[in-house]
Formats: sequence, C-alpha cells, structure tokens
Amino acid sequence: MKKVLFVASVIGHIKAFHLPYLEMFKQKGYEVHVAAYSDNDEENIPYCDKFYNIKFNRSPFRLATIYAYKQLKRIVKTDQYDIIHCHTPVASVLTRFAARNCKNTTLIYTAHGFHFFKGAPLINWMLYYPVERYCARYTDKLITINKEDYDRAKELTLRKSGESYYIPGVGLDLEKINAINIDREAKRKELGIPINAFLIVSVGELNKNKNHKVIIEALFNINNPQIHYVICGQGVLKDYLKDLIKKHGLENQVHLLGYRKDIIEINKCADLFAFPSRREGLGLAALEAMACGLPIVTSNVHGIIDYSQDGITGYNCNPNSVKEFKIALDNIFKEKTKRNEMGSYNIDYVRRYDLQNVKLLLQEIYSKPKKKVPI
Repeated sequence: MKKVLFVASVIGHIKAFHLPYLEMFKQKGYEVHVAAYSDNDEENIPYCDKFYNIKFNRSPFRLATIYAYKQLKRIVKTDQYDIIHCHTPVASVLTRFAARNCKNTTLIYTAHGFHFFKGAPLINWMLYYPVERYCARYTDKLITINKEDYDRAKELTLRKSGESYYIPGVGLDLEKINAINIDREAKRKELGIPINAFLIVSVGELNKNKNHKVIIEALFNINNPQIHYVICGQGVLKDYLKDLIKKHGLENQVHLLGYRKDIIEINKCADLFAFPSRREGLGLAALEAMACGLPIVTSNVHGIIDYSQDGITGYNCNPNSVKEFKIALDNIFKEKTKRNEMGSYNIDYVRRYDLQNVKLLLQEIYSKPKKKVPI
C-alpha cells in the first residue's frame, strides 16, 4: 500500500485546510499519516491512519526543534513514504531536511504565504529568503497560493531541483456555503445588532497583522451611528482594542465576538466585509465573504490583491491609511446599487477558488512524476 504523510506545525492547520485532501488519498487507496502538534495525544483526525504528535517550536534555536527534527527523520526513514506534503514554515523546513535523502519520496511543500514579499520588512528578506532558497534544493514540488509567491518560487526552484506550481488557494467549499440559509433578522437579534444597521464584518485573530485598529479608527472618523462593526476572533490585542473602542466612544457600534463557528451565518446577515491585514498568503475569510455576496474592503498587499479589485469587488487600501479606509467604507455605505453590483460580481468571481477546482489541480500535481534534476 502506498503511503502519504502530511506535516504542519499544529493540528488545527491540517483540520482547517487539508481534510479534503486526506480524504482524496484514502479514496485512492493510500495509507494516510499526519505529523503535527496537538495538546491531545489521542487526536481524532478524519481519514488519518496514523498520527504523530510532534511539538514544533517557532524558534529554530530551541532544543524542542532539534527533537522535532529527530522525530521526523526517524519517521520518514521507518515509514518510507511515496509522498510527503509539508505546510507551515518551521515544519516544512524541518521536514525537507529530515527527508532530503529519501530518493523514492516525492517531497511537496505548499507555501501558504512567503514572509518575503514586495513591501515586506528587510528583516523578513534577510531571515526567510535565504532559508527558502536553500531548502528549494530538497523540494520536488513547490506549491504557491498567490501569484506574487508563484513568481518568486520560479526564481527559487529554477536554481535548484524541483518545479513550482500555482493553485488558487486551499479550496473554498462553495457547496457548503451555498447550503447555509439564515433568517437575517433573527441572526442580527442574536448578535445584538439593530435590524436596520449597516453591518461590517471582519474575521481574524486579534493581532497586529490583522490590523483591526485601522477599521475602528476609520469608523471613528466617519462618525455614523448607523454603522456597526463586528470582529470575529480572539488574540493578544483584545484588551488594547477594547480600550481603543472605549476611547473613541464606539462601545455601541463595535462588537468583539470572540471565536465563532458561525462565520458564514454572520456574513449572510452583513452588508460588507473588511479585511485590512498587513500580510496574507491569500485570505480564505475574505473569499468566504465574497461567496456570501458581500463587497469587500481590503488592504492592497501580497495575496489579497490576487482577488481584491479596486472599484470592482469593493475597494483596496493602503493598510496604514485610515483615510483610505474611511473613504472606502463610507462610499460603500452610501452607494447601495454599487454595493449590490459588487456583491453579485463576487459570488460569480470566487468560483475559480472552489474546492473541486483546487482538488483537480492538486491531483494533477500529485500524479505528475517528479522532475529529475541533478543537485
């Protein structure tokens, strides 16, 4: 029986993005293994025959990192995989080193967003680019999910053995999204949002990169009590954002909802999705919102600009510009006809990101023999 190993730093990444592909391998008769970190040694992972609980550490200079590397090396030597597919930065680096001498294994890495990109801090280029360039020599297939990263990957892999590919994201389950129907008024009542309010939604961890602050500042400048803003997520900046909301007197308009499992339902009772991140590999949350028929106001960076088209899908703005976000939010609030046109366009546009389309592309990549290039 053929074997495949999926590797990521945490099990949540596998469960959030890769279960359809574990299922795909099971259907093809593979024995499916997963290596990731979980708080639960008895982790139940659908379509997984064997789970290796490996505690990856974000710092390469910790003893835990050395131990994780040794675990991986032992696993790949013992199990003799046909395919290893790794994800997330630290896990992918350790996996490629651990499996570098496995000549009968096809080693695949999906970059969910390079940390070095146009406009990224210099330190990112100094730290991450040399590592990725070096690891390319051990990568048979390097998959990217946005076009800027794909152009960069071609530079990396053309210098070393391997081939680079572009796929439109990890797969958007449009069938599941379209099957969800809600009572708009009832959902708003549940969330504590006035029925006639103009509702903006953001989804993402409460951290500096997700940049929720800029939307709060923009709403303060708009000064329109009809506009309400809900943020779905948790994180280290919760208290900071609560203080900012209080400082601007927006307690009745801005709502921190914490972690939510009903994002699609919330999107379907909203009027606009805001996605002001400073960096994104792609941004599944924004694509889900587009599939729900929402216009989007986003930052104009990295993977987001693959789909965020200024004046068409919504508006995109400099992530540091409160003024640009203020104008964009205010325009969409005032232009109902334009807002509806953008939402309708977005429903049609995101079909290219559909899970079934991405699965077909990945099947082609998996089945293609690896390129034989001398190191």
